[in-house]
Amino acid sequence: MCMPKRSNTKEEEEEEEEKPQSSIETTSSNQPSRRSSGTPEMSRKASLDLTANNSTTIGWSFNLKDSWKSSASSVNSLSSLREKLPETAHVFEFSEIRAATNNFLAKKFSSSSSSASWRCAVRGNDVVVFQRKFRRQINAEELRDRLSLICKSHHSSLIKLRGASVSGNYIYLVYDYVHGASVADCIRNPKNPNFTVLSNWMSRIQIATDIAHGLDYIHHSTGSNSNCVHNHIKSSSIIVSEPSLNAKICHVGTAELCGEINREEEAQSSGYRRYDSRVMKFEGTRGYMAPEFQVNGVPTEKTDVYALGVVILELLSGKEALKYEVDEEGGGYRRVSVIETAREAAEGEGRIRWWVDKRLKDSYPVEVAGRVLRVGLECVEEDPERRPDMTWVAGRVSKLYLESKDWAEKMGVPTDFTVTLVPR
Repeated sequence: MCMPKRSNTKEEEEEEEEKPQSSIETTSSNQPSRRSSGTPEMSRKASLDLTANNSTTIGWSFNLKDSWKSSASSVNSLSSLREKLPETAHVFEFSEIRAATNNFLAKKFSSSSSSASWRCAVRGNDVVVFQRKFRRQINAEELRDRLSLICKSHHSSLIKLRGASVSGNYIYLVYDYVHGASVADCIRNPKNPNFTVLSNWMSRIQIATDIAHGLDYIHHSTGSNSNCVHNHIKSSSIIVSEPSLNAKICHVGTAELCGEINREEEAQSSGYRRYDSRVMKFEGTRGYMAPEFQVNGVPTEKTDVYALGVVILELLSGKEALKYEVDEEGGGYRRVSVIETAREAAEGEGRIRWWVDKRLKDSYPVEVAGRVLRVGLECVEEDPERRPDMTWVAGRVSKLYLESKDWAEKMGVPTDFTVTLVPR
């Protein structure tokens, strides 16, 4: 005998309606976080800042009134946040980040970043959490929009951002962990200078191609009305993944989410505009900073292109971007730039072989190497207007990669090899 289907009670219907509709979690506005040692003083804010109304500001100043609104207001804010963020993007609770890092007492992850970082597991994923300080005030809605765009960006040459959490003046960025070593470590092994993982031409041109396409994607394919800027391109912030030896760019979206990019200043900046040195504050790495960035501190797509050019020259020569050597004749130290030595090699006939990394053992297409050298030098032009767009750079390097592949096939150079990035 068939039993009639039991209808849900009113209480069960209400429970079903209250179930979360996405994986995004936020802190309830009427439940302050427990304060503990090792965390920023304003830990109660956590990810709550991302769900406040449009008047909420994230950065150096905060409005605590919005943190204690009614639960109804919090539900409305959560609904609007879920509509804006895709399923792959997460606003992590600060307590979740704190637990994953053992209250930030876990062993810190060794990386090229000057900011603190921890390798841990978040929601079953092997990730690296970077702690960054806000550089300027950011509206909550602006931060939501940027986080949404960056988290749904997908490219094989970018390390994925899984989400973020906010506490006080800090934002915690959660990136996938990628097994490998940085380009800088692969090229220059301090323990064994004569050894390099990137011991053949195809591995070098492959990495240059990966980086160029990844940066081109950041500049033109993130879906933002104003193109994104990376602002942290350098050989130590690019990972060579194992075993394929493909390059992946780290810290994608860091500049956008931390307030390093100010669209108003970027629009007003022109060439070498002067700023008051007493109030101007910016960070950069010696050897990778474009001349105009050293003057006005405004990162742009052109400053990214400049940094990429330096990395290309590093891949060709195996040398550091900038270093100081002992001057045996005059005593003291002298400054040696990879850009200056590259220009000397390009101007002198037959000097490319002298300049290219000796560990390649002259096993590379000299003509192609010369054209790659010229691409790198175009990227590091003093005048930003003379630097090429990343789309042109990516296309040019890809063409040179194909020419190199033809050369390798004719010469019988093996390209289907694997390397383990583990100390012997």
